[in-house]
Amino acid sequence: MDIAQPSTLLGGLTPSRFMSRHWQKKPLLVRQAIPGFQPVLAARELFELAGHSDVESRVVQRDGAAWRLQRGPFARRALPSTKRPDWTLLVQGVDLHVPAAHALLHGFSFLPAARLDDLMISYATDGGGVGPHFDSYDVFLLQAQGRRRWRIGRQRDFTLQEGVPLKILARFEPEEEYVLEPGDMLYLPPRWAHDGIAEGECQTYSIGFRAPAQAELARELLQRIADEAAEGEGEPRLYRDPAQPATASPGAIPEGISDFARNALAAALKDPHALDRALGEYLTEPKPNVWFEPASAPRRLRSVVLDPRTRMLHDRRHVFINGEAWRAAGRDAALMRRLADRRRLDAQDLEGASEAARDLLLSWCEAGWLQANGGAP
Repeated sequence: MDIAQPSTLLGGLTPSRFMSRHWQKKPLLVRQAIPGFQPVLAARELFELAGHSDVESRVVQRDGAAWRLQRGPFARRALPSTKRPDWTLLVQGVDLHVPAAHALLHGFSFLPAARLDDLMISYATDGGGVGPHFDSYDVFLLQAQGRRRWRIGRQRDFTLQEGVPLKILARFEPEEEYVLEPGDMLYLPPRWAHDGIAEGECQTYSIGFRAPAQAELARELLQRIADEAAEGEGEPRLYRDPAQPATASPGAIPEGISDFARNALAAALKDPHALDRALGEYLTEPKPNVWFEPASAPRRLRSVVLDPRTRMLHDRRHVFINGEAWRAAGRDAALMRRLADRRRLDAQDLEGASEAARDLLLSWCEAGWLQANGGAP
């Protein structure tokens, strides 16, 4: 993507201008961000998807001031009638199951793939919504069907209502109001309060982003680094204290154990690239409800496309795919980085690939991580 070219998706702004002016700073309303946009799924197809055990789905119903939340999967007969007002079906991770939804996310490739989370579809009947709330992450709200009225505001009081199954603001303070029609899009930075109410039957697509908490990230990385250090250690080094004298204060922690603990952490982080590997593996770890079906690899590769469920990233020394890391250098590294950036390689890309690179790509095909075009297996 040319980040210096004006984009209809961003209301005529270049991606560079959008990032400097709006990203994590202020909202942006774009009329006809995708002119003539049509839903990637009809309502009945979305209902069917919500019945799958590997799809995260929820139903939210409102009855006056009372709210009700149910979690899927849902048989079609378990969903309320489309003629009944004030209910919403939320289906998460639609991009993992519907190629057209996955392709839609590619329009946002001016943002790091490490930050992009998923595409959620919200289907609602008249009056449906999930109440005034805020998200801790950036979100693009793309109207796909019907109309939805949005009220938004820079919330100062984040107190939540008590006794409801949803995180609904107790004192919502709207400042602006918009009605979105198919093709319109609203970008909101983190913690901007918003409340969307369906005006008739409607679908809204939420393109959300990953925002890991610092403590969560530290926990994940330290665990991965510790596991890697243990694998390469050989015989475990156990704490020894042959010079420990008798003590009159048995409750005190010996300095020797404190030193041993500090040395253990220093040893785990001795490899300067250990943190980079752990981060790349963490960021490409598939979601818990994702699994891949092994497949037969072709005799030769003409082109390859990453499976929509595959996560692939790179840094200066590695390529990462689905929680695994490979060292990469030279021409093969450039090839793998191109695959991570574009999510596909064509015949021209593959012409200069080494035998080792081709073998690696074939192994990913066999694992179901890549979809290949080529000769018969």
